[in-house]
Amino acid sequence: MVGLVTGSREPGENTRDRASDVVGDGALSGARLVVVFDSLSLNTFGQESGVEPGMYPDVGRRSRSYRRCMASPPRRLRRFLLGACALVVTLVTAIAAGVTWTWSAADVSTVGSTEFTRPLRIPPVAESTVDSTGTRVFALDMRTGTTEFEPGRATETWGFNGGYLGPTVRAARGERVRVQVRNQLPEASTVHWHGMHLPAAMDGGPHQMVDPGASWTPEWTVDQPASTLWYHPHPHGATEDHVRRGLAGMFLIDDAPSARLSLPNTYGVDDIPVIVQDLRLRGRRLDGAHTIFRDIGFLGDRTMVNGTLSPYQEVGDELVRLRVLNASTARIYTFAFDDARSFAMIGSDGGLLERPTTLDHLRLSPGERAEIVVRVRPGERTVLRSEKLQAGLGFWSNRFSGGDDTFDVLELRAATTLRPSDALPQALVPPSIPDGTDSVTDRRFDLTLAGINGERMDMGRIDTIVTRGTTETWVVRNVDGMPHNFHVHDVQFRVLEYGGSPPPPELSGAKDTIFLPPNTATTLALRFDGPADPTTPYMYHCHLLWHEEVGMMGQFTVVEPGQQAETPPRHAH
Repeated sequence: MVGLVTGSREPGENTRDRASDVVGDGALSGARLVVVFDSLSLNTFGQESGVEPGMYPDVGRRSRSYRRCMASPPRRLRRFLLGACALVVTLVTAIAAGVTWTWSAADVSTVGSTEFTRPLRIPPVAESTVDSTGTRVFALDMRTGTTEFEPGRATETWGFNGGYLGPTVRAARGERVRVQVRNQLPEASTVHWHGMHLPAAMDGGPHQMVDPGASWTPEWTVDQPASTLWYHPHPHGATEDHVRRGLAGMFLIDDAPSARLSLPNTYGVDDIPVIVQDLRLRGRRLDGAHTIFRDIGFLGDRTMVNGTLSPYQEVGDELVRLRVLNASTARIYTFAFDDARSFAMIGSDGGLLERPTTLDHLRLSPGERAEIVVRVRPGERTVLRSEKLQAGLGFWSNRFSGGDDTFDVLELRAATTLRPSDALPQALVPPSIPDGTDSVTDRRFDLTLAGINGERMDMGRIDTIVTRGTTETWVVRNVDGMPHNFHVHDVQFRVLEYGGSPPPPELSGAKDTIFLPPNTATTLALRFDGPADPTTPYMYHCHLLWHEEVGMMGQFTVVEPGQQAETPPRHAH
């Protein structure tokens, strides 16, 4: 349209005619463009173009409107920017408030506010029979039920032979045992014997699924020292949920050397099982939700022992032995007593230590066990607590990994008159684990939430093949910014090095699970005594169970010298 005015025209040619040729008789829009872009007044336009005054009465008015319109974008832009800034400020304020609330809510403490009102429930010892072959036979039924964690409020739970948790299975070294497992749950599951040395097909890992209504009957010979083990489900993708609902129990092994020691050994009296778990209740329901920023997995806001909230235990002896199991799915505990009294640690995951070691606090990550002996005085009360975690976690990671949380766990109430206890022996048992001097292979395992050595769990892939009868050295590194631990099925290992130094006394015994803070490495010596099975793998994995669920697990197979491992069959879940 600009060319209508600025272009040349022939003498006598009417510009309106040219405009009509271009835009037709309704040339109003063209006239507007002439005025705007040519900077000519309407009179000038008329003089040069032959347009007579009054021919386009709307042009001037619309030109002024257009100029006003052209002047308005800066004002609209300012209004837009002010609105956008207000929105950003509102969003930032809301996000900051949300983060502040989440940060505050992530700090949980029951220290000093717990009223210990419920006597500690002691799991019953599992009933058993001995058949004609001398095999000791147990029965474990996985079932649904209800549990009153709080009086008058029934919560749906799962358990073995009952509504929550399971009985304490007990057998002696050298015994042949058979367990009749029946699944009465609405979904498939497994039963894994955590810490047990046994054939891979009896291990109860994710390859030994038991469908609803089906049974599974593993059988093996107990061939390891006296120790505090446990059993729990291990279905790949559902372990955290099944354990959190209540499927867990202790498995105690006895042997002659430990029986000869003057240790507290009357179950439920001076030898107490302490199964520690955290939970969160929403009304009558167990809440298993992972709250925001909780990459560690599920963390509850209360603790319980043996399924008992706010528990106390009456003590009638000067010395009491506590078999402590961290059966939580993610929480890491630092156990100590409220008056900072010392205690003797006498056993670890795989059995008794060579000698007692005196401690005033003890850290246990999920799956780890410890046997401790504490002395009480007549008429006193003392509280087993969990203190803040000192593990070198970052400011943010420590808070959202539960590292700032503190709990009153269990109150011990000493009778006014106590039965005298024998002094603890200075020596316990000789070592039963390899020292690594005969290691034939070195391996490295890097742990991240993305997997182990960069690989997520694949049920159809064998990650490591070991030869029966050999010892290996494994270097396990946590290269993440969050805590992990490392559990190996079938074997008990020796910790050769921890964080670049010799292991502390509490890590000197037989272990099957070890805690690894961020950017920490440990060196382990493992001996694989079989039996060999090229078709069925064992597992190694992080025992923070949500980490296991998302892929921090690998598979190893034990084979005879020169034998090849086979690809395991796939299982539906």
